Amino acid sequence: MQNTNSPFFHYLLEYNTIFKENDVIYRRMAAQFGLSDSAFWILYCLRESATPLTQKQLCESIYMSKQTINSALKSLERNGFITLATGKDRRSKFLVLTEDGQELAARTVDLVIEQEQLAIASMGQESMKQFLSLFRIYTDALKQHFQTIAPESSAGNQQKENFYENPVI
Repeated sequence: MQNTNSPFFHYLLEYNTIFKENDVIYRRMAAQFGLSDSAFWILYCLRESATPLTQKQLCESIYMSKQTINSALKSLERNGFITLATGKDRRSKFLVLTEDGQELAARTVDLVIEQEQLAIASMGQESMKQFLSLFRIYTDALKQHFQTIAPESSAGNQQKENFYENPVI
């Protein structure tokens, strides 16, 4: 039973409401563009990355399972939006947007990134620095406290890759 008498409980409710509202905003944007959540975030990550990404790097960036990413990648590849390019060692396959993929990103995730930047700018630089600092503090504290109930779920980068691959049910 949750401790609703805690002075921090109402903060938790407000945080969860805001977090879920943000999630819905992005889900709706993806749906408006006719993209699945995973396809949206793949395009987003490919667009924001300065260098081509491997599937492993992509999974680490968007915290989705390899299976989810692989399914979305196959769909994007089948529809001509991405291609796999062989790296220097021939084992590495890099995800590259095709010309159609570039056009899709330009009319979808690029617009989102542009609006995100405007939203951040409207907050002001100092407010944004504070927001990010506080959010990092909260995230680190959450990982630390979750270790008491599920050590493997908060171990950080080393466990990040396997976290979603262990089914809960």
